[in-house]
Amino acid sequence: MIDSIIDYFNTIPSLHRALILAGGILFFWIVEGIVPLANFKYNKYRHAGINLFFTATTIIINFAFALVIVKASEWAISNQFGLLQLTQLPAWAMLIGGLLLLDLVGAYFIHFIEHKIKWMWKFHMVHHADTHVDTTTANRHHPGESVFRAVFTTIGVIICGAPMWLVMLYQSLSAVLSQFNHANMRLPLWLDNAISWVIISPNMHKVHHHYQQPQTDSNYGNIFSIWDRLFGTYNYTPVESLHYGLDVLDDSTDEALNYQLKIPFDNSIKTHY
Repeated sequence: MIDSIIDYFNTIPSLHRALILAGGILFFWIVEGIVPLANFKYNKYRHAGINLFFTATTIIINFAFALVIVKASEWAISNQFGLLQLTQLPAWAMLIGGLLLLDLVGAYFIHFIEHKIKWMWKFHMVHHADTHVDTTTANRHHPGESVFRAVFTTIGVIICGAPMWLVMLYQSLSAVLSQFNHANMRLPLWLDNAISWVIISPNMHKVHHHYQQPQTDSNYGNIFSIWDRLFGTYNYTPVESLHYGLDVLDDSTDEALNYQLKIPFDNSIKTHY
């Protein structure tokens, strides 16, 4: 089983990666239409349009960094550099440990930092500006933020000493699980709570999209919930009391593309940092 996973992600075609991304969006788009968490009064297609624009810019930037990440992985493996290279690990341990470490550096840490450094937060505000959080929100990142995340993914690869099959697996899981936890779908509360002990559940992540602190500054995880619980950034707030967006932005601007692109450079926009 593990060997089959390694073999597949070692040589995964670009088409398959694209199908994983598109298939995830389509699947959760359908599910959230059947069992919605919030009954939004919005044009679902128009809303998806701006988010898919940012998805496209994220894909372009990730492709631009692909060679850098490949070279970083090759260098780490050839020089036996990184935490995963300190000892000979069985494949299952490398898979689990590698996913945890890549999620910590490539998702949790950069996300936490973006909330603490003002000029980085201005880029990340575009993601939080969405007032109708659904599965298309997952990749709603300003191009500048996509660069931050690609850089930290590269750093994570080096720190871990991650082979490329592990990087490909991580990126695929990261994309699908982000679509999952952003999806506007209602799971039974017991199931959502159970899931949140291992991975980020939809209700857990929705708290992060509340328009005010301290909820905004909590639940930073992308795949695993352990990091929020370990570092004290976990917050439980009932989803019924959440309001999406940011209290420093006009909700009516969330689908104005030009406005969103200019947020990081507009000094008139207030922040809490």
